[in-house]
Amino acid sequence: MSGFLSVAILLTGCSGLRKLDNPYVFSERTALYAAGSKADKSDTFAQNLCVIPEDVASQDSKVTAEAAAVFDLTKGSVIFAKNPFERMYPASITKTMTALVALKYGNLSDEITVTNAAVITEPGSSLSGIKPGDKLTLEQLLYGLMLPSGNDAGAAIAEHIAGDADAFAKMMNEEAVRVGATGTHFMNPHGLNNENHYTTAYDLYLIFNEALKYPEFRKIIGTDRYTTTYQDKDGNPVNVTWKDTNRYLTGEKKMPQGLTVLGGKTGTTQAAGSCLIMGSLDDSKNEYISVVLKASNHATLYDNMTNILNKIAE
Repeated sequence: MSGFLSVAILLTGCSGLRKLDNPYVFSERTALYAAGSKADKSDTFAQNLCVIPEDVASQDSKVTAEAAAVFDLTKGSVIFAKNPFERMYPASITKTMTALVALKYGNLSDEITVTNAAVITEPGSSLSGIKPGDKLTLEQLLYGLMLPSGNDAGAAIAEHIAGDADAFAKMMNEEAVRVGATGTHFMNPHGLNNENHYTTAYDLYLIFNEALKYPEFRKIIGTDRYTTTYQDKDGNPVNVTWKDTNRYLTGEKKMPQGLTVLGGKTGTTQAAGSCLIMGSLDDSKNEYISVVLKASNHATLYDNMTNILNKIAE
């Protein structure tokens, strides 16, 4: 099978759209595309995407996470893939799509007043610390979303962009279809567990790959520490410093030799386990996306990620 996806996928709502028996079978995509009208065919769906061939390496005793994959963006090839189409809970990796939708439909300079919708009370929930009445820009909220993985920032962004979390989740799902992530369904902007909130390792690659097209996304995920000032409800300044949760970016975990981290997004819930999606760069400036889903804990998450990153140089 070719390393490139040479057909487009139909957009949601188009007259020729039908549900595929298996959306990742190349022949089904080809047949559906050929049968569609010109208006049904998406010009925005990139052709140079990685397709997972049947003979791709998928077994490695050192990769203990339930799903993992490495994608070579420069060559459009797949280096390793374990259970890439298995339905998984993404936890806070969800926020990659939240950021993508916000960057696509919002303005970074928008001033947002935080409401009670951003009050997240679930035990163990990761927060940026914003409170009702606080005033921040969308840009500041995106840093609060992606670095400390603020569920409260995600809720505030969702309300600003779409009016409420449900409407924003609809936008997330529409965007997922646009990029070809047909095995994905979102219920919220932050990734707190819901049985109907799921994705796959391959779909996360598609979403992350699309987000990388936005320079501001690259800037945010490549920032290990962000200090900013915003106003509280009384107009007083609030000074905060948010630290990224990606241990490769913060230097707590060493990247394999010859690779540099571009940035990424972690995610952890009891149901999802420990997860990480990440972009990296080799010495020749070739770019890669790697993803690990449902590792047993943070230590094994980074062991798994290092093991699959090492495959780039093999």
